[in-house]
Amino acid sequence: MIRESILSLKDRMRTSIVGQDKLIDRLIIALLCDGNLLLEGLPGLAKTRAIKSLSKHIESDLNRIQFTPDLLPSDITGTEILNKTDNEISFVFERGPIFSNLVLADEINRAPAKVQSALLEAMQEKQISVGSKTHPLPKLFMVLATQNPIEQEGTYPLPEAQMDRFLMHVTVSYTNKEMEKQILRMVREEELGKEKSKSKELEKIPQKVIFAAREEISKVHLGESTEQFIVDLIDATRYPEKYDSAFDGLIEAGASPRGTISLDRASRAVAWISGRDYVTPDDVKEVAHDILRHRIIMSYEATVQNLDTDKMIDELLKKVAVV
Repeated sequence: MIRESILSLKDRMRTSIVGQDKLIDRLIIALLCDGNLLLEGLPGLAKTRAIKSLSKHIESDLNRIQFTPDLLPSDITGTEILNKTDNEISFVFERGPIFSNLVLADEINRAPAKVQSALLEAMQEKQISVGSKTHPLPKLFMVLATQNPIEQEGTYPLPEAQMDRFLMHVTVSYTNKEMEKQILRMVREEELGKEKSKSKELEKIPQKVIFAAREEISKVHLGESTEQFIVDLIDATRYPEKYDSAFDGLIEAGASPRGTISLDRASRAVAWISGRDYVTPDDVKEVAHDILRHRIIMSYEATVQNLDTDKMIDELLKKVAVV
């Protein structure tokens, strides 16, 4: 019953997000893993639309923060304001938009590092510290960020500490010509109001279903050989020369232990969605690129060889054996 509800969520989202099945899958995996998601792609590829669609179909609040160069940390977390009454003067905490179930950080890389730092505590510890007080965030809490390709004008590279707090970094690309036709037809129907009447008939999926799904995923079995495969793959990002001497000097920094944990969780979610109570190496490979893409820093030598992180992960997957 719980799995069927999650699968129905995928089907619901597909009615309004055409040609981006991978994007939908990754949104749901992040939701089930209690993780944050970074979506990167050119404007107009349904990144924001997909996040709004997720919020529409589950019991949740959604706050959108438009990141700009002049944004301040307090614009995200909130601030203490002076409250005057007849008898006393006190400070009252005014909550910022971060206090929501789903937080859409739109064009997150258009704000400088000091603003990005405001998200670090929230993304990892699910709380906000302002002054001497700590304020807990909702139990269901996710940061769903979109960013433009770093080559675009007016963007800032995200700090490595923040990148590591994203469960996955998903790249969003163009759809094919047939999907493009379906998008046109869908938009026309929406303009005529047909889709709006359909969506009203569907009840939102309760948060308790999501929490129950997370509990079931935590019980999915991870065999010793698959566990070793995950550990070896992470080790290969740190010491690639151990697996092939040709990789020596290509990676400047590999994945952190947070990457190991993320790969484990996401692999379990993939297995659970597929209806299995055990993880296979193929489940690990399914999410390896999205988990590791933002956790590997390539060296200058790799850049000269036109070797990016995705190509490097491809090579590591070929070299790391399943015991």
